[in-house]
Amino acid sequence: MSTEATEATEATETAAAVAPQGPHGYSSHKADHLKRLRRIEGQARGLQRMVEEDVYCIDILTQVSASTKALQSFALALLEEHIKHCVAAAVEEGGPTMDEKVAEAMAAISRLLRT
Repeated sequence: MSTEATEATEATETAAAVAPQGPHGYSSHKADHLKRLRRIEGQARGLQRMVEEDVYCIDILTQVSASTKALQSFALALLEEHIKHCVAAAVEEGGPTMDEKVAEAMAAISRLLRT
């Protein structure tokens, strides 16, 4: 497993261990998000099919770009909902909770910018 994959797995496991349970900022749009993620999953399966069928490299790269854009768009929508819901609530509460949520959001933004 690559270093990036290992770090991503560790981050996911850590987040799952300490993440508060619902309702989250995305809860009111959950159905829309799931629909969007199923579409992205279909794009990924399409990429696999294209490779299996020996499709021309540039055509596959075009689809990779579309899939990447779809994931980035989903991530930005989720981030916006997180800031409006979770971070805003923490700011109202103030104190260390606010600092933690702002730092958490900044770390998420940093990860998104690296991709």
